Amino acid sequence: MSIVQRRFAQLHIALGHSFVRPELLEEALTHASAAAGANGAAAANYERMEFLGDRVLNLAVAQQLLERYPEEKVGQLARRHAALVREEALADVARRAGIGEFIRLSAGEELSGGRNNPAIMADCCEAVIAALYLDGGFDAAERFIAKLWAPLVDQTPRPPKDPKTALQEWAQSRGLPLPVYSTVEQSGPDHDPTFIVRVQVKGYPAATATGRSKRLAEQIAAQSLVAMIAGQIAHPPRDNGNADKPTTL
Repeated sequence: MSIVQRRFAQLHIALGHSFVRPELLEEALTHASAAAGANGAAAANYERMEFLGDRVLNLAVAQQLLERYPEEKVGQLARRHAALVREEALADVARRAGIGEFIRLSAGEELSGGRNNPAIMADCCEAVIAALYLDGGFDAAERFIAKLWAPLVDQTPRPPKDPKTALQEWAQSRGLPLPVYSTVEQSGPDHDPTFIVRVQVKGYPAATATGRSKRLAEQIAAQSLVAMIAGQIAHPPRDNGNADKPTTL
């Protein structure tokens, strides 16, 4: 058995599945930057697999939460679900499963730190879930998800509240319009984009954040604005005789 085969055998153990069609796993671990076939033709990479894996993960996590929390309402389950399928959770699972060390990257992407890029690790994790599903059916994918997501479920005894929800509820509780999100800039290649997003609540300065997906950038921007508002509440400006003017940060 070659070194590569031995390393993949270790990954099979972590995934809890021995692949009948190992080419599926190879595709799931191939970044677009490394997917160059003969004569420069594009070869398969993980992007299509990621698309499928996202759907499989969403279904498996939803089923797991319904069984784990039979008394919770839909809104509470939805918050748990959103936290468990976001990029940070996927990247954490990829690290614990050792997926990162098997990702095929171009030399340039490797040098730029792509192997430890949370967005790439999250994408590969979803692609690996798709590979498990295509090779072993839903049961194989579900076993992996149940095992690797269990610590994430256990560490949140109460339904989490994501920053966007917290900001929205804060605005609504004060009779303010809903937060407005806008994309300031999108850059980078299609397989690895970067988004700059701004969020603003009427009467408050905007907060801007950068993320590898629009959803992540919005969450970070919302978290930043929540922190700014919390800081203002904790340290309100001194009264300088302009009490009737709108409060600013």
